[in-house]
This record gives sequence, structure tokens and C-alpha cells, in this order.
Amino acid sequence: MRKLWLIIHREYVVRVRTRTFIVSTVGLPAVMIALLVVPAYFASRHSQHTVDIAIVDQAGGLASLAAKRLETHSLPNGEPEFTVVKTFETPADPSSTLDVLRKQVLAGKIDGFLLFPSDVLTGASAEFHTRNPGDFAFANALADAATQAAIGGRLAQERVHVSDLDRVLKPVKMDVEKISGQGETREKGQTFQAAMLLAIILYSSLLMYGITTMRSIQEEKSTRVMEILLSSVRPFPLLAGKILGVGAVGFTQYLIWALAGAGVLTYGAVMLSAFSAGGAAFHLHFPLGLWFWFVMYFLGGYLLFASLFAAVGAAVSSEQDAAQAQIPITMLLVVSFVMFPVVARNPGSHLSVALTMVPFFSPILMVLRIALDAPPLWQLLLSFGLLAATTVVMVYLSAKIYRVGVLMYGKRPTLVEMIRWLRYT
Repeated sequence: MRKLWLIIHREYVVRVRTRTFIVSTVGLPAVMIALLVVPAYFASRHSQHTVDIAIVDQAGGLASLAAKRLETHSLPNGEPEFTVVKTFETPADPSSTLDVLRKQVLAGKIDGFLLFPSDVLTGASAEFHTRNPGDFAFANALADAATQAAIGGRLAQERVHVSDLDRVLKPVKMDVEKISGQGETREKGQTFQAAMLLAIILYSSLLMYGITTMRSIQEEKSTRVMEILLSSVRPFPLLAGKILGVGAVGFTQYLIWALAGAGVLTYGAVMLSAFSAGGAAFHLHFPLGLWFWFVMYFLGGYLLFASLFAAVGAAVSSEQDAAQAQIPITMLLVVSFVMFPVVARNPGSHLSVALTMVPFFSPILMVLRIALDAPPLWQLLLSFGLLAATTVVMVYLSAKIYRVGVLMYGKRPTLVEMIRWLRYT
């Protein structure tokens, strides 16, 4: 037990002190903050400038409708977001009118002008002419105003007169209520996003740390360090120590990322509550039971795939051979990823149940099922039992391959040779 602990300690300390670990662990939260917090901060600092525009209506009857729609937009300080300084309805000389407005835009007298061409009601595009096309916020508002004006113009052509167009065309909102054993909750996409987030975390973690375990063994084997280690430690404790040591490194990294992510999400929720129209923050839904099964399947999946990758690392002698030999194991994870839509579309289907019973798929797909629609307890227990039993068998077989393979050099062994290694006592 003492030697096992020493191996775990060595694997952990050596990796957390590397520059790669420090950069990836600290750098990723820094990049996440830069990509999420900084844009959110600047987005919250809404422009306090009212946009002065003119409207040129060559079709006729649309300028007043667009101006009325723009009046509904206001800035956070209560001032109007748009001011229509002048409208030109069916101008006699459109070219000269547009030239005058362009000069006013260049001189800074107005911010731009909205143009309705004569055939806008039959499919032509409205145009907004400005010196600064980069502010998409007011561009969307102008597009909305142009759409409402065009709808009103088409209704007028059909002799349908509507005094309150916004009220008539107001869409009906659709709320989704999720029914569970604890009651009903308003669904805004948080369940699906939480499920996908956890599934992607599991996929990337099992792949990344499994490959890390394989490379650790392969590097020590290629430098003949393994021969020194085996002179004082038996192969099985050495393999177990490496797997658990790399797992501890991954746990540390995810703990740091989780704390950083919690800080970012808290900041985002505060900013959203302060500046969103509804004043309510969006919350991902992570029930306590989901966290329990996430940890259980993470541990089971990591031990299963790390032992497989460790066997590959012990069997090969070069990076090129390792890259080829790991493909079958990687494909098991890729298949799990490809099956995301199948399980997400119908978590209770026969195919979804069958996929989540396969030990090589269940660490990812069962967590996805639990997050979307919790399966019966017997399915959870059966799935995890199969995973645990398969993990024990694969760790045992990988240890036998590891015992022989770490001292084998030269060409990559064939499948028949590896099966022969399993028969050695």
C-alpha cells in the first residue's frame, strides 16, 4: 500500500508542476472569462446615444408605420433609441434627395437614413445607409420596423385596415412545463443544455485523461525508466498508481475549472438579472441525484478507459504505434458522441436503453438519459453494475498485458500475441 501511495504521489506531483498543466488549468478559465465576462460587460454598457435617422419612402404609406414602430424602442436611461428627424414620402426627385441625405450623414447631422424602395412590398429589400454598420442592435430594430411597415402596407393594399398592427400581429408565446416526480418546472432549455454539458465533459475527460495515462506509460517505457521502477514495484501496483495518479490530476484540474466556472456563471447571472428585460437570470438545472450518478459514471468510465489506454501504452514502443493502436478505443468514445441525438430525441426508447446498457457507452449516454428523463432505478443499477463488472475485468486483463508489455520492445505486437500474454501466469 505504501508503494502504491508513493506512485500516486509521484504521478500527481510531477504533472501538477509541469508548465502545460499550469497553463491549461489557469489559462482556460482566463480565456473563458475573457470570452464571456468581458463581452458581457461591454454589452451591458448600452449606448446612451439616440440615433437620428431620416426615412425615405418611395412606396408610399410606410414611413409613418416605421416611425411609429421605432418609437417603441428606448434606451436604458429612458430616452428614445431612435429619433426620426424627417420623412420623405414618394419624393419627386429621389436621386437628389438621397444625395442630400448622404451629405448629411457624412457631415454628422444624422446617423443614417432608412430607404423603402418603390417595390419593397413585392419583395425588394429595405436599405439603411449609415457610416457605422457595426452596431447590430439598432440594425435589428430597424429591420423589425421595416417588416412591420411592409406588413401594414400589404394589408392596406388588400383594403384591410388595422388600427393597432402590433396588437394584431403579436405572437403567442409557448411555455414548456417539465413533469417530474417533484412536480412541474418551467422549461427554458436548461435541462437539455445541462445534459449536453455533462455529456461533453465526460467525453472529453475520458478521452483526454485516458490518452494522458497511455502516454505516461509509453514515455517511461521508451526511456527504459520502467525497468528501474519494476525492480522495486510489482506491475499491478505500478499500473494502479499511474491510473489513480492521473485521475487525481484530472480531479484537481476540474475542481479549479469548476470554481472558475461558478464565478463566471454567477457574474453572468447577476449581469443578466440587471440588464435583461425580464430581470430574471437563466439557470442550468443540476439535480442532486444527477451529480451523484455523474460522479459514479465518471469514476467507472475513467477506470475502464484508462486501463484500456494503459494496456495500449504498455504494448507499443513508439508514438506512431500508440496513435494507431488507440484508434479502436477512441472509436468507442466517438460512437457514444455520435449517439447523442438518438438518446436526446427519445431517452426512453428501446435503442436508448440498449445503448446505455453497453459498458463502453454507458458512462456518457446514461448521464445524458438521467439529465433528460430519469430512467427507472433498476436500469440505473443494471447499467452501473455492468460497467463496474466490465471495469474490473478490463483492469485485470490490462494488468496482465501491462506486466508483459512494459518489458517488450521492437515491433508492435499483434492481437494474437497480446492474447497470448493474457495466458501467462
